[in-house]
Amino acid sequence: MQKRTLGQGGLEVSAIGLGCMGLSYGYGPATDRQDAIKLIRAAHDRGVTFFDTAEAYGPGVNEEVVGEALEPVRDQVVIATKFGFRNGAPAEGLDSRPERIRQVADEALKRLRTDRIDLFYQHRVDPDVPMEDVAGAVKALIQAGKVRHFGLSEAGADAIRRAHAVQPVAALQSEYSLWWREPEAEILPLLEELGIGFVPFSPLGKGFLTGKIDPNATFGEKDFRRTVPRFTPEALQANQVLVELIGSIASAKAVTPAQIALAWLLAQRPWIAPIPGTTKLHRLEENLGAAEVTLTGDDLARIEQALASIQVQGDRYSASHQRFVQR
Repeated sequence: MQKRTLGQGGLEVSAIGLGCMGLSYGYGPATDRQDAIKLIRAAHDRGVTFFDTAEAYGPGVNEEVVGEALEPVRDQVVIATKFGFRNGAPAEGLDSRPERIRQVADEALKRLRTDRIDLFYQHRVDPDVPMEDVAGAVKALIQAGKVRHFGLSEAGADAIRRAHAVQPVAALQSEYSLWWREPEAEILPLLEELGIGFVPFSPLGKGFLTGKIDPNATFGEKDFRRTVPRFTPEALQANQVLVELIGSIASAKAVTPAQIALAWLLAQRPWIAPIPGTTKLHRLEENLGAAEVTLTGDDLARIEQALASIQVQGDRYSASHQRFVQR
């Protein structure tokens, strides 16, 4: 597996990481714990060194699974986790007070079975806590040896600049894919300017870009896509043209749509490391295969030209979740 460097502090990760959230949270019933551990270990066996979790995924449950899975290979991997929600529960609102950040770090270290957090993200910007206080709290944790690198998630340009001035930010984690390209306008140029890496979550459009979700798709009671406007039957129908485009390019190159979507992200910048998630070994192997897919300049130009004529339908979050997204 190729390696990429996030930020200017030498944080080296596999070009494709593993987003572990879906093993415990968000897409339906949690995966059996031992099966989840096997999948995480299988990812490492196949070259993945970058694993993403958060206090909010469970809460705490996903960190425990990741910690148990990676304990035997701890010194060979980068573990990222996050703070920022009251009691680790998004439904309870935001909480990035410095004392809470310190508490989350200590609890995460225990759940992850480790003595340091490689990358500690603020999960969402908290408008009630100055970014300078947040960055200062993480800086103190870095000085104490509990955290190695500082990250932000879904932060806007002003928040990134203010945080970076106090403690260099190694990575920004935000949604980015062929289905959601907003970061290209302001965020990617800013990250390039400041030397910050980018970690796209939902790089496969929460499954849509794989071509496996059609307008007749239904989602379980615990699957958050039930509440996402972009996953209504009408939006799914309208957005099929994007899936068809990706599918035609994939067929021509004898690869899968998911691999095209991930290869496209990798081709955007050398400091981008997407973190697709899955619960299935064959999907894991398919996703990792994207690192071997080369998109030529002609391929990228064709995709760009086609995307220019496609208007994606539907908001990416429900109104209740949108309040956590800072711009």
